[in-house]
Amino acid sequence: MAEAIAVKEKEPLFSKKNRQLLIDPLDDHNPITVQVLGICSALAITTQVKNAVVMTLSVLVVLMLGNVIVSLLRNAIPDRIRIIVQLVVVAALVILVDQVLKAFVYDVSKQLSVFVGLIITNCIIMGRLEAFALANKPWPSFLDGIGNGIGYGIILVMVAVVRELFGSGKLFGIELLGNAAEKTGLYGMGYMNNNMVILPPMALIIVGIIIWIQRSRNTKLIETN
Repeated sequence: MAEAIAVKEKEPLFSKKNRQLLIDPLDDHNPITVQVLGICSALAITTQVKNAVVMTLSVLVVLMLGNVIVSLLRNAIPDRIRIIVQLVVVAALVILVDQVLKAFVYDVSKQLSVFVGLIITNCIIMGRLEAFALANKPWPSFLDGIGNGIGYGIILVMVAVVRELFGSGKLFGIELLGNAAEKTGLYGMGYMNNNMVILPPMALIIVGIIIWIQRSRNTKLIETN
């Protein structure tokens, strides 16, 4: 009779369902452009690509580890204090990330200032912990963290590229449009940096343009009545 018992096969680590956890947040379920979460950091720290990359890595690490830890504890967390537990987990991870940034990229850490600490209340992180990690096993939760972290980072970096390039003529501090002081490159042809691009409202406009482009090419995202 033992031979007649069907043994449930383990789901492959990168099954179609698991691959979707990585792919969907990049487009169909992007946390910024579709779920409209994490907008604050998109407005505040995208004046330089370097800052955007560091913030992306910070959120990615916190989201991945936070998802896994909460998933491992999901059956032991009383429902009435689950938000408190999630905040404690995220706060501990953010403190570790903040200390690492201060140790290895102190200048960037100073520029990011309080925004690293605000990762604790980042809607994307709390949303994924509550909506996914509490109901799923560690491996899918890990993949979900990676997908949403990268989806968040892609938008952050895209906005930062536009703002830094047209706001200061640089990317990662490298002058790409010429030297403004010496009037070389495009500056010699009369080009001037657009200081408005550096202002927070322009970041919101850029995010809006990205949302418009995304929805115009992806019919699944068009709202129908």
